[in-house]
Amino acid sequence: MKNIIVVGGGAAGMMAAIAAASNGAKVTLYEKNEKLGKKIFITGKGRCNVTNDCDPENFFANVVTNSKFMYSSYYGFDNSCVMSLLESEGCRLKTERGNRVFPVTDHSSDIISTLHKILRSLNVDIRLNSEVKGLICEEGSCVGVELSDSRNNADAVIVATGGVSYQTTGSTGDGIRWAKGLEHKTIDCRPALVPFTIKEEWVKQLQGLSLKNVGLEMMCGKKTLYSGFGEMMFTHFGVTGPLILSASSYYASYLKKKKENDEDVILKLDLKTALTTEQLDKRLIRDFEKENNKKFRNGLGDLLPSKMIPIIIELSEIDPEKPINLVTREERTRLVALLKNLELTVTGTRGFNEAIITQGGISVKDINPSTMESKLISKLYFCGEVLDVDALTGGYNLQVAWSTGHLAGESAAELFK
Repeated sequence: MKNIIVVGGGAAGMMAAIAAASNGAKVTLYEKNEKLGKKIFITGKGRCNVTNDCDPENFFANVVTNSKFMYSSYYGFDNSCVMSLLESEGCRLKTERGNRVFPVTDHSSDIISTLHKILRSLNVDIRLNSEVKGLICEEGSCVGVELSDSRNNADAVIVATGGVSYQTTGSTGDGIRWAKGLEHKTIDCRPALVPFTIKEEWVKQLQGLSLKNVGLEMMCGKKTLYSGFGEMMFTHFGVTGPLILSASSYYASYLKKKKENDEDVILKLDLKTALTTEQLDKRLIRDFEKENNKKFRNGLGDLLPSKMIPIIIELSEIDPEKPINLVTREERTRLVALLKNLELTVTGTRGFNEAIITQGGISVKDINPSTMESKLISKLYFCGEVLDVDALTGGYNLQVAWSTGHLAGESAAELFK
């Protein structure tokens, strides 16, 4: 029986250990934390969005970076495989809006405990509070790992140490550094699925305000970097929410190619997506006729959240004390344009401690997509967030971890058959 070491007890590491042990290998799983799955525990606001019950085309469309690299691993172990594995062990799942899959209990701990149970049933040797300090490589092959007080040999090593987001969970970029030391190309890490910081001071006045059904277009000059529709929220530093987090992944991709003379990145918000410009203008005319005797500042209550009205009035440059029946056509046109195209200037993003995932990591050019084995060092495998692969919110990033982890474990075990 061949000995395989897995470094990292997150989603990719646990799945790699399960796949390797299921294929007849003796597996030792090293985790530096006191328990497995610390990052899984906090995903989906503690509910764990396990995967997305979508078709393959939709899955690949939601992988932002290096989607083609995922073909072999995804088709080998897709969302239905993940769901079947968990449910076969008694962890019941449910599918919610947007095909997001969660445990029926809404407790991420149930996902972790189910995976833990599978690991135990396969006799995986789980070593908690065991930090791997480095990889041992000889003559172009990985032959083991270094711990603080020992050297442990193996027939193959799988690195699943994560990226650099949520560093309190143990994701401190160890695997990326080890790969770089072994001459693998690495892509600079950036926070992704992360809130934006915004230049306009007025956003602070809207802190805590959530908006649904907002349209967003993220522009650099005339180039559209991202467009989407969904929910967002204003904060003391800028904006956040599902729509914003998705946009931030494309912003991180843009920063890789950013030129010195590029214009500012602008978020253009459509606050009234259900209405065309013409329909919104007619709606305003009706509202204004109904509120004919009121002042302008008191005439937008049916159109906007109360917290937003003073801001929109200020930006519209219409006198708030002006009687509604004296608002000109030109002023009304300006107000319509503002509601359909409210601009925010992006100054950056929050840091890795607020980022759900890391964009960047080990270049997929140095990894065999059919096995997850390094092209430079034999018997060394990488999977999960340590790789330069990332996706949007909705369960897609965990699916990347499950798929690449399973392929790495399966390939490492198959190597010796």
